[in-house]
Amino acid sequence: MNRLLKQILFISLLAAALSGCNTTRGFGEDLQHLGGAIERVANK
Repeated sequence: MNRLLKQILFISLLAAALSGCNTTRGFGEDLQHLGGAIERVANK
């Protein structure tokens, strides 16, 4: 049950991310921003 819940959550988040940017370029830019945010948090 726990695995199924994780899969549903992952698919939901992926769908939300993909619908948030309409182009492949936009998705790449979103990933770059996310990577930058993760680096800033990791370096603190």
